[in-house]
Amino acid sequence: MKMNKIHTDKAPAAVGPYSQAVMIGGMVYTSGQIALDPVSGELVGKTIEEQAEQVMKNLVSILEEAGTKPENAVKTLCFLTDINDFSAFNEVYARYFTEKPARSCVGVRALPKGALCEVEVIAVV
Repeated sequence: MKMNKIHTDKAPAAVGPYSQAVMIGGMVYTSGQIALDPVSGELVGKTIEEQAEQVMKNLVSILEEAGTKPENAVKTLCFLTDINDFSAFNEVYARYFTEKPARSCVGVRALPKGALCEVEVIAVV
């Protein structure tokens, strides 16, 4: 099977040696997305809600480039720097992942660029 790299200018460029996403066998695997503006590359938002909104927009852009959408997600992995933001994060998350895929959500000490949250997705294409 051939692995295809996914890239869109509607989401931030990778800040390291990785792809925005890869597609293989009818599945797309996104890299973790933080709240970076696709144009400036700068972190967007001060609150968990603002940052989660940008993260979801970035993920939607990548999934669309791969030919799929959040409704086709089978698994997400979410990272929060403050687990007390869990409820507020869920309010934003639930608007995008309406089909309720399997999910893990963990508290972490820190994320790149001081982000408050990061999300990665596995979806059917």
